[in-house]
Amino acid sequence: MHNRQEKIEALGRVIDVLERLRVECPWDRKQTNLSLRPNTIEEVYELADALMADDNPNIRKELGDVLLHVLFYSKIGEEKGEFDIVDVCDALNAKLIYRHPHVFGEVKADDAETVVQNWEALKLKEKDGNKTVLSGVPNALPALVKAYRIQEKAAHVGFDWEERSQVWDKLKEEIAEFEAEAEKGDKEKMEAEMGDVFFALVNAARLYDITPENALERTNRKFISRFTYLEEKVKASGRNLRDLTLGEMDEIWNEAKAAE
Repeated sequence: MHNRQEKIEALGRVIDVLERLRVECPWDRKQTNLSLRPNTIEEVYELADALMADDNPNIRKELGDVLLHVLFYSKIGEEKGEFDIVDVCDALNAKLIYRHPHVFGEVKADDAETVVQNWEALKLKEKDGNKTVLSGVPNALPALVKAYRIQEKAAHVGFDWEERSQVWDKLKEEIAEFEAEAEKGDKEKMEAEMGDVFFALVNAARLYDITPENALERTNRKFISRFTYLEEKVKASGRNLRDLTLGEMDEIWNEAKAAE
């Protein structure tokens, strides 16, 4: 691994290259905060894919792409005379110190949960921090991640179940309410109740220390793998998926499961 000075010099080289690109490359020169935004979102998702796969070569690559965007936005801020990468780093440094009084101050925190509770409380006290408990949840988050963060923040101020097992009664209640609306066939009410089912299920995941986004993505990948196995085996036999009965599909599906 590299030492501190090598890390600083490497970051400086990237900044030098970016500054040259900003002047000499037509594409880089015309970029704005808004034009870069979709690319940034894409890069973060690509990093998320690499992290899910525990693919270290791609994690390294995608981290570089995300870092480029951090530096690019900082460069645009510098050109506007608003801030530069030093301001970004200094603000981050100050925030980390302020929100870790158990490390840099006299506050005691013996477990991770206490650290998070202190963190949320400090955010509410900051001059430019969150004005309400839930105001720190970005509106643009995907719904599954957003539900988890909403529940997490509410729990940190005590709005939570006394016993985590109580969440199952709530989930059963929400499923029953959806079933009742499904029988009536009112799509709008069905959607509302299905949302409640999802929200309760996310709550259950949180209470059992499971990240729902990761859990669902694991299942997505598992389904893709098994379905691809099914599809390829059927193609190899010269048949079409539509020609198979559900029972025949299940038989091959079970083969895929056994092969995992």
